[in-house]
Amino acid sequence: MVRGAFDLDAFHSALDGQRIAKGLTWKDVAEQSGVSASTLARIGQGKRPDVDGLALLLMWLGVDFSQFVPRVSEPEPLAQVSANLRADRNLSSDSAKALDAIIKVAYEQFKGR
Repeated sequence: MVRGAFDLDAFHSALDGQRIAKGLTWKDVAEQSGVSASTLARIGQGKRPDVDGLALLLMWLGVDFSQFVPRVSEPEPLAQVSANLRADRNLSSDSAKALDAIIKVAYEQFKGR
């Protein structure tokens, strides 16, 4: 992906919109989301958060990362299956990894038939 493809302005605007809608201060957002107030201040200054801070803020917003990046191509079905298995709350991490491995082997065996 092209560097800088993440729309930081749209992300900050979404954070601000959620903050305003809930009647919160930026300090409240920091406390509720689990990121530091300085991380939020840096985002407001146009600096990108680290991956953990980004994940926490996306969870707080309740939105998907894909809303802030342009779609370059259609996702591969195998990539979607892997992501969904690892996101499944009904599976332990080890179970998700095992199923992922099984499905990848089966996929290679049957693709193109």
